[in-house]
Amino acid sequence: MGPDGPVPVRTGEVLGGPKVVLFAVPGAFTPGCSKFHLPGYVENADALKAKGVSTIACVSVNDAWVMQAWADAQGVGDKIVMLADGNGEFTRAMGLQWDAVGAGLGVRSQRYAAVIEHGVVTSLEVEPKPGVDVSSCANILAKL
Repeated sequence: MGPDGPVPVRTGEVLGGPKVVLFAVPGAFTPGCSKFHLPGYVENADALKAKGVSTIACVSVNDAWVMQAWADAQGVGDKIVMLADGNGEFTRAMGLQWDAVGAGLGVRSQRYAAVIEHGVVTSLEVEPKPGVDVSSCANILAKL
């Protein structure tokens, strides 16, 4: 979200840095995402940066206004780049979509975290079951 509304970004602009941590959540304001996943990255942003991470980014199949409101509610500030994947195009391109139509949520992203170095995914941790475990900030910190 820019000062005047949504701003399109290219994947390489955000994820092409020397070392990027990208994590995906099924939905902004949902319990696991708001109580555990995003807060873990907000609280440990400095520790990630100390391990050489240049950018921390969060993506969700939500619109830019929802992602901005969620960032504001969670006190994200400039610690994390919040990326709206409103149509799920990035999520589909990653092959990590989750069909939550039966739960009334449409198609969402699976919960995951990736370490990306110079535009190449070097580590991808996809949650095998509900909850925040392998994609947690603590787990990613341990791998760096």
